[in-house]
Amino acid sequence: MKNGEMKSTSKTGVRGVIVMILVAVIAFGACIIRIGYLTLVKGDVYREKAEAQQLSDTTVSAARGTVYDANMKVLAQSASVWMVYINPSKVTEKNRSDVITVLSDTLALDAAELSRKIDNNASYGYLKIKGEVEFNERKALEDLIAEKKLRDVIFVDPDTKRYYPNGSLASTILGFTGTDGNGLYGIEYLYDDALTGTNGRIVTAKDGVQFELDNAYEISYEAEQGLSLVLTLDEEIQTILENALQTALVDNAAKNVYGIVMNPKTGAILAVANLPDYDSNDPYKVLYPQLTEYFKEYGTDAEKADPVAAARIEQWKNKSVADFYYPGSVFKVFVVAGAMEEGVIDENTTYYCGGTTTVGSRSIKDYNPTGHGNETPRTLLVNSCNTFAVNVGLKMGVDLYFKYFQAFGFSERTGVDLAGESTPAVNVTYHDPAVSFSTSDLASASFGQSISVTPLQIVTAISAIGNGGKLMQPYVVGKTVDAQGNTVSVTQPTVKRQVVSASTAATVASWMEDVVTEGTGKNAFVSGYHVAGKTGTSEKLGASNDAYIASFAGFAPRSDPEISVVIVIDDPKGANYSGGIIAAPVAGEVIEKTLSYLGVEPAYTEGEMAVMSAAMPDFTGKSVEEANSLLQDYDYTVRVVGEGSTVVAQMPEAGRKTPVNGVLVLYTQTDYEKEMTTVPDFTGLTVSQANRLAVGNNLNIRVSGSASSESTVVAYKQDYEVGQQVESGSVITVSFRTTTGIHD
Repeated sequence: MKNGEMKSTSKTGVRGVIVMILVAVIAFGACIIRIGYLTLVKGDVYREKAEAQQLSDTTVSAARGTVYDANMKVLAQSASVWMVYINPSKVTEKNRSDVITVLSDTLALDAAELSRKIDNNASYGYLKIKGEVEFNERKALEDLIAEKKLRDVIFVDPDTKRYYPNGSLASTILGFTGTDGNGLYGIEYLYDDALTGTNGRIVTAKDGVQFELDNAYEISYEAEQGLSLVLTLDEEIQTILENALQTALVDNAAKNVYGIVMNPKTGAILAVANLPDYDSNDPYKVLYPQLTEYFKEYGTDAEKADPVAAARIEQWKNKSVADFYYPGSVFKVFVVAGAMEEGVIDENTTYYCGGTTTVGSRSIKDYNPTGHGNETPRTLLVNSCNTFAVNVGLKMGVDLYFKYFQAFGFSERTGVDLAGESTPAVNVTYHDPAVSFSTSDLASASFGQSISVTPLQIVTAISAIGNGGKLMQPYVVGKTVDAQGNTVSVTQPTVKRQVVSASTAATVASWMEDVVTEGTGKNAFVSGYHVAGKTGTSEKLGASNDAYIASFAGFAPRSDPEISVVIVIDDPKGANYSGGIIAAPVAGEVIEKTLSYLGVEPAYTEGEMAVMSAAMPDFTGKSVEEANSLLQDYDYTVRVVGEGSTVVAQMPEAGRKTPVNGVLVLYTQTDYEKEMTTVPDFTGLTVSQANRLAVGNNLNIRVSGSASSESTVVAYKQDYEVGQQVESGSVITVSFRTTTGIHD
């Protein structure tokens, strides 16, 4: 080889080595870059993948906050249940049959459907089988898991389930949760963020084939319970209201009935109910079949196609805040109050009602075709005079009328902390002078016929008359507390504005008491409690013939109200549809029972004292002679049963409210046999006639409603069935009302 060739070969070799070194350096650099990229840029991603293969991360559901009433009675609570899931990738030909049998038999699942789910998720490590598993199911399942050696396939983890201990009580306020535990309706929906806690985690190590290791690495993150709500609702008052509304719904074959009880001084809602309603534990079940039948006959095409779904939606709705209705004559209170405040009328303003008034080409009639004669603003309310109300409205004019329409809160939402409150709309629920407000519109609006309001707007506005003219912000959540019971937040009563002066409010309130003592609201009368109120009856414009809404709104006691109440009966069927006849008695019952429960002492007039009931004295342990001596101060009809000389028992029991001229049975033998009697039919009798019939049957009656001796006031309801056997001396509550002269 020539010297030149050797040099050339040497150079070529060197270049080759250099190239190889460069390739190696480049390759190594690329590896370094790749490693850097994977470490610095994609490190978190691959770390998560690695951990996912090496760690088991199980969610521990947080308990949802509890919902309490004002007295800390549980209205909604989460309880411990369990959730069952499987690892489909661990289901083999060998264990498949056992897995399906164990799950389907224990959890009442369809075996074929379960098999299909497993096949569709065979490559996954997680498949939820069933939530809200109760203790007995869980125990049986865990026993079979151990027996069949399926611990690596079937898993049972803690979970929670929402319970409503009172079923349907306050259901349209509380709402309900979905299968995922999130609030879907009512308070559960509106306060979902506060009620929802923070889930915990249990992280454990697994081996290469996904089995948990013995003495495994484990980290637990405790679940944090959500906040609890303490409502202003009182379970007892809620029960009183719902029971009264249930009777009204049935007795009047009504489409809907609504009611609200509020503290007029604070705006706190003590009870709110809408019937038909539902059970929050089973919200998809339609409790009232007539709802489904209604949508079958009267629904839209879509509702007729699926009337059950339509009925569900209808029963979930909180109509007290969502539904607008024509308030009718109840609205006269606010027209009179505004006109009084502005000096348009005063206490001495007079008007002659001839039964009809003309506005433009319209003739507006009063219910009384012959009219009420000479009237003042007081008798406008007492007689519920349409023509005088129109006269007052026209004197105010559209601008002044609208000023008080707004001031009392009818052109805006109340802002209550309840889900689903509807928003008033111009030319839909009310008239606005800036848009369109004719004289004819004003005439109708003056007696509550061409405007729509919600029951909550009415009870808030009527409370302003009772509390000295202040429009309060209504609310239902009194405070929130944490899992340890510490107060997190408190709702303070808020005055939105002073609508009318205290003197105007007091004057109108006194006239409203006259409405109840001598006017269209007689059937809301409660002895000793000085109820102030106003009745209303309105036609459902655009509805079928003879469709009405009957209502009553008021407060008690008049001089220092503890509660305000609104009762609305939507589309009652039958001869009686006036608010004074069918809504006022419901309000009276709610007022009487609520004030008694709250411990409000009645203040009786002399006339009320003459017919009132008194607490029965205790005669047990006294001799017959001593008892007779004490009884000289009472006007009881006394029956002594037995041959003994000492009273061992009595009926009515000591402390029971009994008419002062009632019946008392004294037993004088320890082995006495109760003396029984038959409950007669008091329907249609006056108070005095009913008393005589009761005494003649060795019974007492407790008068509910009007205690007037007028011949038109008669019994229409009693709490014991006719023909029922009861102990002699028992007290039968008989409700009285009049159907004469109280139309509005």
